[in-house]
Amino acid sequence: MKKILPTGLMLIGLAFSISTTAFAADEKKKAPEVINGASSKMLADTCTGCHGFDGVSKGPATPSIAGMSAEYLTEIMIAYKSGDAASTIMGRITKGYSDDELKQVAEVYAKKKYVSADQKTDAAAVKKGKKLHGKYCEKCHSEGGSEAGDDSGLLAGQWAPYLRSALADFNDGTREMPKKMKKKMKKLMKKEGDDGIKALINYYSSIK
Repeated sequence: MKKILPTGLMLIGLAFSISTTAFAADEKKKAPEVINGASSKMLADTCTGCHGFDGVSKGPATPSIAGMSAEYLTEIMIAYKSGDAASTIMGRITKGYSDDELKQVAEVYAKKKYVSADQKTDAAAVKKGKKLHGKYCEKCHSEGGSEAGDDSGLLAGQWAPYLRSALADFNDGTREMPKKMKKKMKKLMKKEGDDGIKALINYYSSIK
């Protein structure tokens, strides 16, 4: 025998069904974009072990990535993945992600606030480094290397040991320099030598 629900219960059931559907739809709108079952936040959180919470590094040998342009971060991570850019560990890590996932990670960190490292610098070297930056580096690394929009990474406020290591890799050929950088670096090294590199590192490290 077929049971017939009272009209009141039918209306309550219908209202519950509608509200549940609406709630699910609303939650879907609020949820972060999901790629291959993982949200953008989940993907980005895997970077905190080395690059710090919100992309602000606490390890002197590791760069802060908060506030960098999404285009630059995507490009460099894909280069690490393919082997076009030399790395210590990033080449192995990025192989575990699709290009779309790397792009999603980059977009998360591009929206974060950049925070300069708290470190000591030499005032005389900073002064010299500022002049050298204007002469050799400003065209690609504008505003003292603090402008994310130039898609050249962020130099201002990075840890000095990281900057020293990165420049050493470029100079010894471990990392390939862009043509413009190679030309400028050659002129800098010929005229200023290692003292010029030290001055630049002090300058970038001093920027807040």
